[in-house]
Amino acid sequence: MTMQRLANIFQLGVKEIRSLRYDKVLLFFLIWSFSLGLYEAANSQSTELRNASVAVVDADRSLLSQRLIGALRPPEFLPPRLIEFTQVDPGLDAGLYTFTLHVPADFQRDVLAGDRPALQLNIDATRMNEAFIGAGYIHNIVTDEITRFVQGYRGDPQLPIRLAVRTQFNPNLNGVWFYGAMELVNNITFMSIILAGAALIREREHGTIEHLLVMPLTPFQIMAAKVWANGLVVLVVAALSLLIVVQGALAMPIAGSVTLFLLAAALHLLSATTLGILLATVARSMPQFALLMILVVVPLNMLSGASAPTESMPPLVQAVMLAAPTTHFVNLAQAVLFRGADLSVVWPQLLANLGIAAAFFLAAWARFRRTVTLS
Repeated sequence: MTMQRLANIFQLGVKEIRSLRYDKVLLFFLIWSFSLGLYEAANSQSTELRNASVAVVDADRSLLSQRLIGALRPPEFLPPRLIEFTQVDPGLDAGLYTFTLHVPADFQRDVLAGDRPALQLNIDATRMNEAFIGAGYIHNIVTDEITRFVQGYRGDPQLPIRLAVRTQFNPNLNGVWFYGAMELVNNITFMSIILAGAALIREREHGTIEHLLVMPLTPFQIMAAKVWANGLVVLVVAALSLLIVVQGALAMPIAGSVTLFLLAAALHLLSATTLGILLATVARSMPQFALLMILVVVPLNMLSGASAPTESMPPLVQAVMLAAPTTHFVNLAQAVLFRGADLSVVWPQLLANLGIAAAFFLAAWARFRRTVTLS
């Protein structure tokens, strides 16, 4: 009897995979999300400063001001444009420059005299990321150049320490690698929820759910088939995306075990697909399901640690997100893909995801049984 039930689950799952071929829109969305969509998202969210436009008002025209202008060089900045002071506000208003640096007259003389002359840096803060990062770059550049210039004249002794910075796990500070890996994690969550939920709603809209119920099938078998079939589809596409897009097109080196990551993804898919079925039992149509997706998936992705560290969030949010499978999966993915962690390190995340998956499955199964009985 048990073997017959397993056979029923397998056959229903095969039917789910075959039916996906006829949903051209959903199939295209699945392929695009893990290929061109992932590549575009990784390259459009770069946190590095590249080709920022900068203008300089050089009222001093001294050796020091020339050194400051020469230090603002590619690839972080475009070649600085020399402008007059009257062009600062019109240039910022027109969006011609992100930064304008005003070097006042007698700046070099005042610096050598030991005074503290002011440099004025105007920033177009509508370009928020570029403005925030670029302000720090310019501050460090100006400080470094002035320090070297003064030491060259006065012979000031060097500091008694030397700060040696070693950047681990991503030595080039390449944000494309990070965003590519996190976009893959987010797509796994998003597509597994939408595939499982859409499969159930499609059965209800076509009236085939009633046909399944009159057969010798239980709600558990119907739900289990949708979970394994849609989860397998997402897992296969995610594995290909990891190989072709993340490792290939984005050239991201994977420090840890791909097998361990895919094992964790399969466990995470159990949570995500059952969550999709749970949402589908609440929604009565695809538009309602899409609205529920916005309310659930967006917070899951934004608060999981994929976009910002969970440590920077309020304590209440951190406590609530411990019940979300995405939090543990993101932590595990970062540990395995970037830091090369093995099973001895990430087993708590695997255990947490297993517990959450079991809770989601029981909740979705209970809700599914109740809805099919009422219908």
